[in-house]
Amino acid sequence: MPVRNLYLSIYLTVVAVLLVFALVAGALVSRHAEAERGRIEVAVSERTAAWAELLEHSLPPAGADEMQQAAALLDWSRRLRIAIALDARDGHRIATSELYADVEAHEGALVAQPTRVQLSDGRALWLVRPRQRTRPSFADAAADATPAGQAVAPPAALSVDSRLDDWLDRLYELVLPGQAELRDEGTRLVMLMMVLFVAIAGGSYPVVRRLTRRLEDLQRGVETFGAGKLDHRVGEAGQDEVAAVASSFNRAAERVEALVRANRSLLANASHELRSPLARMKMAVAMYEDVPAGQRERLKAEIERDIRELDALVEEVLLASRLDAQSSIAHDHIDLLDLAADEAGRIGASAELDIAAGGSASLRGDERLLRRALRNLLENARRYGGGEVLLRLAPLAAGAWRVEVCDRGPGVPESERERIFEPFYRLPGHSETAGGVGLGLSLVKQIAARHGGRAGCESRAGGGSCFFLELPGAGATAAASGGKTKADADRLAGSMP
Repeated sequence: MPVRNLYLSIYLTVVAVLLVFALVAGALVSRHAEAERGRIEVAVSERTAAWAELLEHSLPPAGADEMQQAAALLDWSRRLRIAIALDARDGHRIATSELYADVEAHEGALVAQPTRVQLSDGRALWLVRPRQRTRPSFADAAADATPAGQAVAPPAALSVDSRLDDWLDRLYELVLPGQAELRDEGTRLVMLMMVLFVAIAGGSYPVVRRLTRRLEDLQRGVETFGAGKLDHRVGEAGQDEVAAVASSFNRAAERVEALVRANRSLLANASHELRSPLARMKMAVAMYEDVPAGQRERLKAEIERDIRELDALVEEVLLASRLDAQSSIAHDHIDLLDLAADEAGRIGASAELDIAAGGSASLRGDERLLRRALRNLLENARRYGGGEVLLRLAPLAAGAWRVEVCDRGPGVPESERERIFEPFYRLPGHSETAGGVGLGLSLVKQIAARHGGRAGCESRAGGGSCFFLELPGAGATAAASGGKTKADADRLAGSMP
């Protein structure tokens, strides 16, 4: 399917709207101009008739000396500032005013047209009727405002109009060469609107192109990211919807990149961790037939231990991948006091519960995930904590809770307290023979984050370490989790015991 350029669609839409607007506006203005032209025509006709009647009663009679008639005509031409001429009964010209002579010298110009008025005594009076105008010319304005005999400098506004008229006349000559009779106010209006239309259409193109160029950059960025360059990001310049889409894409791209990187790391580390128990099992199976009967029970026990280790590794890898893939969790009502007491009693840890008599530690979240987080912390403390394990539960502000699991082990160096929560990371000297696969604390951190909380490690007074979980109250937990159905929770915790 061919791709249509968005900028062309937007631009053509803008141009089409402008064209429709110009046509509608031109039609409305043309109707108004026609009505105005009719009104002006009536007014000019009445004014011409009034002039003719005035001059007929003011000029000497037809039998008077022609010099006297000519002098009177020129006098009235100067007083009324109109272009007039007078013909005798036999048709010969008696007198012509200077203004009328100028009109005859420029016959065919746009400014005026002569009108013949037959007088009652047989003479003919010629008057120049101005063509219909919507505004006065500079000559008319100067004549109305300036005493006779004085030179007048053209006003600035009229000079601009005059220059515009000259420019439009040159444009008319290019578009309508030799068609002087068509150069009226209607044609002037159409030509002016065409000029404005072309100017606006040309000016809107770079604006539309700038907008759609950003969309094209965004498209290229998405295609580059989809081609496998996961570290590629798009520009977020601006504060409009395009910038918002670019920002959303960059956030999504960062999350996808982080998930892919985490999955690759998880796969590589899991493959490495699987090789050790598999190699031990292979060796034990190879030796099983050759060792004395008394040692076969020991080999069998080692094989069973390796199988349990493999099972635990697969279980934790599955849970870690599911936590990465699904950001929302269930938000059921949980009594953290009962949950902590159950898990502490399972391994024989002591507990300190800072809760009033008859009280409860309520929050909302995924019970199986929180149980898994507490179990991982308690198992970790039992494995490395020197035999003394203490669980503390204390309230925080705004309904939040803090769970601590403390031990008397060798402790965790301050420089390692962040790294121990990375997948498959073990402290130096903690070999895999001590148990565990290096995913327990990483899962604790992920579970805490899914509940809107955090996990960390601190030193314990008197030696040892304290691993803690800080979990928000019921409302904050539900908002952070984003909600989840029970079926989703079952799939997320499907690999958990």
